[in-house]
Amino acid sequence: MNGRQLDGRVAVVTGGSRGIGLGIAKAYREAGAHVVIASRKAEGLAAAREELLRIKGDGEIHEVVANVGEPEDAEACVAETMSSLGRLDVLVNNAATNPYMGDLLGLDLPRAEKTVRVNQYGMLAWTRYAWQAWMSEHGGAVVNIASVGGLIVDPHIGWYNATKAAMLHMTRQLAYELGPMARVNAIAPGLIKTELARAVWEPREPVLTARLPLRRLGTVEDVAHAAVFLASEASAWMTGQTLVLDGGATVLPIGVDA
Repeated sequence: MNGRQLDGRVAVVTGGSRGIGLGIAKAYREAGAHVVIASRKAEGLAAAREELLRIKGDGEIHEVVANVGEPEDAEACVAETMSSLGRLDVLVNNAATNPYMGDLLGLDLPRAEKTVRVNQYGMLAWTRYAWQAWMSEHGGAVVNIASVGGLIVDPHIGWYNATKAAMLHMTRQLAYELGPMARVNAIAPGLIKTELARAVWEPREPVLTARLPLRRLGTVEDVAHAAVFLASEASAWMTGQTLVLDGGATVLPIGVDA
C-alpha cells in the first residue's frame, strides 16, 4: 500500500517492539526503509524482529535495547545506527509511559518526574542526538507520537495528557529551530485498538464507536499510514503540525459525549 516512499532511508522507532511503534516499523519496512527498533526489553525486540522479517522488504532490521528516559541510551542507539547504517533520516518518538492515574492534586513527585522524563525530555534527547549525528547536515524528518489527550481534559490521566500537550508544543518549537534541514511533525491518536489498551476499549467498543462520526475505533495501521506520510516527500512542505487521528471525537458538538 505504501509503495517505496521511504526507499533506502534509515528510520529509528522508539517503543518499536509492540503496538503503534511496531505498526510504524512494519509500514516503514513496506515503504522500503531500513528500520531500527528500540525498546527496553530484548525479548520483545526479538519477537518484533521476527514479525518484521515476515514482511516483504529489502531494508535491514536492527534492534537496540534502550530506555527512552535515559539520554545515554538515546545517544548509544543513534551512534549504533550511524555505525551500522551510516545515516538516520527518520526518527519516530513513539515510546511513552503513564505510571499514574488520578486527580492532579494526588500526583506524587516520583511518578510526575518519570512521566516527564520519558514523554517530554526523552523526545527532546532522542531528537537532539539524531540532529547532531545526521539531520543537521543532511536533513530528515521527526515524527512525534503524541495523543489526542494533549488537546482535551480527562478525569483520570491529566498528567499524562499534560506531557502530551507539551510534546505538541515542542513539535512546533523544534520545527522552528530545526528548519529548514529537518521537518518535525506530530500525530495525536485517539483510542487505538492495541493490546496494551485492550482493557479500555474491548468491554465498551460498541458504546465508544456509536458516538464517533466514523463509527469505529482507530487501528495501528491508521497511525502507521500517517507516519509514512509524515516521513516521506509527500509531506515535504509540512512542519510543526499535528495530525489528529480520532475518528472525529474532537469535533463532536458540546453536549455529545466522546
